[in-house]
Amino acid sequence: MRIADCGLRIQKTRSCLLTRNPQSAIRNLLVALLLITTFLSACGPRRTPNLERIFAGAREHKGKRPIIVIPGILGSRMVNRRTGEVVWPSVFRSDVDGLSLPTTPDLDANRDDLVASRIVETAKLAKIAPEVYVYHYLLRALEDYGGYREGDWDNPPEGGDRDTFYVFPYDWRRDNVESARLLVRRVEALKLRLGRPDLRFNIVAHSMGGLVARYAAMYGDRDLPPEGTEPKPDWRGASFVNKIFMFGTPNEGSMEAFATLLGGYSVTEGTRTRLRLFNKLSREDVMTAPSIFQLLPHRAEARFLDEHLRPLSLDLYDPAVWRRYHWSAANDPAFREAYARGEPHGLESPTRKGTLAELDAYFEVVLKRARRFHEALDALDNSVNARDASANAPDTSANATDALTSAPVKLYAFGGDCEETLSAPVVLRDEKRGRWLTLIRPKSLRASDGRRFERAEVLHAMFEPGDGRVTRASLLGLDLAGARASLFYATPLPVAYAAFTCDLHSDLQNNMLKKRAARFRFTHRLRNATAETLRRDPRGELCVAPKISLHRRSL
Repeated sequence: MRIADCGLRIQKTRSCLLTRNPQSAIRNLLVALLLITTFLSACGPRRTPNLERIFAGAREHKGKRPIIVIPGILGSRMVNRRTGEVVWPSVFRSDVDGLSLPTTPDLDANRDDLVASRIVETAKLAKIAPEVYVYHYLLRALEDYGGYREGDWDNPPEGGDRDTFYVFPYDWRRDNVESARLLVRRVEALKLRLGRPDLRFNIVAHSMGGLVARYAAMYGDRDLPPEGTEPKPDWRGASFVNKIFMFGTPNEGSMEAFATLLGGYSVTEGTRTRLRLFNKLSREDVMTAPSIFQLLPHRAEARFLDEHLRPLSLDLYDPAVWRRYHWSAANDPAFREAYARGEPHGLESPTRKGTLAELDAYFEVVLKRARRFHEALDALDNSVNARDASANAPDTSANATDALTSAPVKLYAFGGDCEETLSAPVVLRDEKRGRWLTLIRPKSLRASDGRRFERAEVLHAMFEPGDGRVTRASLLGLDLAGARASLFYATPLPVAYAAFTCDLHSDLQNNMLKKRAARFRFTHRLRNATAETLRRDPRGELCVAPKISLHRRSL
């Protein structure tokens, strides 16, 4: 198969591959080729490399740093602790307990009988439907190619401080700060059991799991600061986090979360027709989950357009805005009537009858909590030791190198950028029916002054390149404020490396690893990637290895 068939793109900045230092050139080339090999093995079904043979050395290499795997939203199995019933993944709604949480202003008290048991490897959502591989290939890749074994948090194996991965399932409905703090406690307990208080892990995180990992690294077991207090990360979590490998993590949020709050969860991505998962994860369900709100876009990613496709200034975290446009079930008149009667469709018994004042108070609190969560993750000016004067410092490669080198935890980003991904819904007035409409799907439209916009023009305005759920810009944090901390991209996130393919969001964690590449041998190979790819030439200019973006045509 020709490389052109795979859609390989190699974008160069000033390259160091041809340098006066041959050893540096070889190291840079090896890093680049390793990532290329990782992704090219999925370019087509006709010819695939014998990866077991290719990476026999990686599998047999001993002493690799341990790994923590953190799934994204929907990625942990939810079980009723009293009955043992698997509530998620399951196509049918439980008669006893569903996925809805109580909706009171006390978010910490909004609990039910569901607990996270383990990661979702495969899911069969209907008898006639094929089995869906969720995280199966990721875990098998770590074992078969990477030479890792799965460890038990409570009973780690002998030598569990190396060549071992630990899976962190969590209740993906609940507050992400709560999940991050739980992660910190489990890691600290594991280190005690292993007798390794100095042990640091590499984290492999998909989607929302990357936000959980970042918060844990930045704040450790600390809650969000009180309202009005500036978040200041102390990076205490760096005591156990070495590197974070993010797959499709929405560092600036995802407008798909907004679409989910409007109409419920869709199994399809991008511009495909939205398909609900039967009566699971309805808009009534998802509005009870604080984590969904914490996936909302923020800063420049929180864009809306008017009927002329011009920017519309809206505060996505103002409850009054949601009420005005009837966004989410909580602001739907029919739902509110049912809620007041104690008969809301889709909500389970823990919610029971509540007052509308209580519902509105919950909605205000959950939006405020989401905003604070974003502010905490965006507080990057204090995240790097050499940032004292960064606000007024010129945005140069040298400063970016210093910032990246001094970053307590470096990030490695992997995503998709071939799919049209919702970025800016259109809000317009339906004068005939006297109501507001919010478009999350592209279609031709006519403004109130008669001007017509074709579907292609609307699509171009509403969507950006991404993986169908998370835009490329959000993964890289391109619109975040702060001094540049990445050599390759204009982002304050300490992104040491990034690569992109044509995979959908739900396929990233498997298609980037399934039967390919050292099954995370790159976590070992990139141990010194920053030192190997960042070099200064004799003139004092910074030269870097190529930026790689690999595209595989969707089958």
